[in-house]
Amino acid sequence: MDVLIPIIIVIVALAVIVGIYLWATYNSLVTLNVRVDEAWSDITVQLKRRADLIPNLIETVKGYASHEKTVFENVTKARAATISADGPAEAAKAEGMMQSALKSIFAVAEAYPQLQASANFLQLQGELVDTEDKIQAARRFYNGGVREFNTKIKVFPNNAWAKRLGFGVREFFDVADAASLQEPPRVQF
Repeated sequence: MDVLIPIIIVIVALAVIVGIYLWATYNSLVTLNVRVDEAWSDITVQLKRRADLIPNLIETVKGYASHEKTVFENVTKARAATISADGPAEAAKAEGMMQSALKSIFAVAEAYPQLQASANFLQLQGELVDTEDKIQAARRFYNGGVREFNTKIKVFPNNAWAKRLGFGVREFFDVADAASLQEPPRVQF
């Protein structure tokens, strides 16, 4: 009986330690998961803001270059893809389309000096630049959160429990066509 009590104490202590470890791991994974969800929400807000600016930009440029129908259609398609994107993979694909479409619309604008002098166009350009900066910052924050979350899931001994606790690897928000970001849309004032 005297030998049994220390063994029971050790078993209970180990069970308590494992329980505390699982509790702490679960809570930290929930916290990181919520942080990643919040960061994704920030990205979608900025993508929506940019999508809301696009119709005004199209109308402004149309006033000067109405014959550039293909450019306007491509921008409209890219806008629709951005709005309907469901998750980082689709958003990344749509982002590549949007960057390409914005390049083409600003290339059209370069051919019209009176458009570049328009106060409305300049204001829209400024808002787009601001929004692009916010998208980039939100994307960095999101990808940092995903990196931290994925690392926490993959390290030992968390990798033994994370899947059983209902956590899986999250996707990074990487633009599908990295070449489209090599040269961002030119904005000239």
